[in-house]
Amino acid sequence: MKKYLSLVKFSHTIFAMPFAMIGLVLGYSFHYQFVPESTIQFFIIKLFLVLLCMVSARNAAMAFNRYIDRKYDEQNPRTAIREIPSGIIPPKNALIFVLVNCFLFVGAAYSINKLCFFLSPIALVVILGYSLTKRFTFLCHLVLGLGLALAPIGAFLAITGVFSLLPLFFSFAVLCWVSGFDIIYALQDEQFDKANQLYSIPSYFGQQNAKWIARFLHLLSAAFIITAGVSGGFHALFWVGVVCFCILLIYQHALVIRYGLEKIDMAFFTTNGIASVVFASFVIADILIL
Repeated sequence: MKKYLSLVKFSHTIFAMPFAMIGLVLGYSFHYQFVPESTIQFFIIKLFLVLLCMVSARNAAMAFNRYIDRKYDEQNPRTAIREIPSGIIPPKNALIFVLVNCFLFVGAAYSINKLCFFLSPIALVVILGYSLTKRFTFLCHLVLGLGLALAPIGAFLAITGVFSLLPLFFSFAVLCWVSGFDIIYALQDEQFDKANQLYSIPSYFGQQNAKWIARFLHLLSAAFIITAGVSGGFHALFWVGVVCFCILLIYQHALVIRYGLEKIDMAFFTTNGIASVVFASFVIADILIL
């Protein structure tokens, strides 16, 4: 189990999961207005199914990425120690793991409602297709962002079964946020990507331009979050969360400016993980308390 959790970097679930919880709580709040007799049991069942969708979809996407990129990972000193190139997990087993998680995802979506079930193949195309995009477009970072951006709107649909503009603002914020910090993370492989004809914004535009593009995307992310706050009529706790989120966005760029690639893990994982959890905590508290 440890091997497979390491294969999919399970700890990185912390990026999108809090935003899925925002979508879930927003959906329940919206649903309760029209169905006041909604029970806690209804919410708990939906919560379990959404968590199963999130975990299985991400497991499938990450394991497929490791499987499809195994030849490149063998050649890259930074990734050669990963589970497949190092021989810890055979490629065949990784592919079976992908298929099992795909079936779990579709099954969980079927148990949620018809709309989520019909949309589940599209979601799989996005999250699995990301792994191929680096071979032909530098927009691969945006495809990754799109995959994680499905979390807020997907969780909202799980509760309500209908689309709404408010959760889409959160999804757009996630798209820009994830795309931005993935560009920062890709700075490490600029030379490797160039040598192996792989596309990324750092390898295509250079490090300095890539940093500016990441900053612009994070500025857009903040703008979408502020738009969500105004559109949703949120209260003080939400805006405290916005301030914390924006400070942490600025902090990760400050780390890159000051330390370059030396503090990349702190800028990528630690800072963004904290930003996601802190922001979601304030938003959910705002919805539930006020």
